[in-house]
Amino acid sequence: MRDDALMGLAARTWRRLGETAHLMVGLPDYGRYVAHRMASHPGTAVMTRSEFVQERMRRRFESGSTGRCC
Repeated sequence: MRDDALMGLAARTWRRLGETAHLMVGLPDYGRYVAHRMASHPGTAVMTRSEFVQERMRRRFESGSTGRCC
């Protein structure tokens, strides 16, 4: 495997491990949220990072909430 291909694989692996660690401790992925909003809900407002984190924490600790929009 070439060095640049190996570095790309290492970068992707590191990014996925980071995403997994965040999900394990309950930290939401803002980038994924923005991509979802742009693809599934075009023309609607996108929360700021701060608003997003506050909303996700509220949903996480609110009883009976599924935390999903669709």
